[in-house]
Amino acid sequence: MGGREINWPALCVGAIIAAYWWRVLRMAYKMRRQTGRAANFVPAEPIGKILRVIWQPIIWIWIAGPIAAGFGVRSPRLLTPIYDISIIRWIAVAVAAIAFALTRICWRQMGKSWRMGIDPNERTSLIVTGPYAYVRNPIYALSNVLMVATAVAVPTPLMIFAAALHLLLLQWEARREERHLSQIHGAEYDQYRAAVGRFVPRSLQGYPPHSA
Repeated sequence: MGGREINWPALCVGAIIAAYWWRVLRMAYKMRRQTGRAANFVPAEPIGKILRVIWQPIIWIWIAGPIAAGFGVRSPRLLTPIYDISIIRWIAVAVAAIAFALTRICWRQMGKSWRMGIDPNERTSLIVTGPYAYVRNPIYALSNVLMVATAVAVPTPLMIFAAALHLLLLQWEARREERHLSQIHGAEYDQYRAAVGRFVPRSLQGYPPHSA
């Protein structure tokens, strides 16, 4: 009796996503040791806690779905790919790898200001340099790319459903964080928000805009 066939694109993207979330856990642990706070791994405010409970199953699907597909798990139907075009899957793997590499740059740029949620009683520095000079939420933008790339590499109904929910929740969370930053930083953040796009650059000029 032959073994299951390995789906290498799915397995590769699964490894990328597992490495992504392992890095997130490492950063939260490191932040806890340095500052006594785990980067809001458990959000301080009620809505954040509810969102985290909703989000956790999506993250587990995001990690486990590609790995299961990689090892040839095709039953039940929710785990069966809706198409099987190898070149498209490998392109998605490449996109995911690039998005992960760029995310690491964004994490380094954030430094000790990196957080996973909102703490109404905490004030962090406003980062507007590097990638943040062009996009207000580059980590979320790249998370969108990572999730879409995963759904393309592992086009199962369950993965596509998880991707849709993830994209919607990221939109909501980005807006919540922007309201929080506006309350904390006031006009400084409002000026930045007016000049820089949320997920896509409005200009290649960067922030702050250069005067003529």
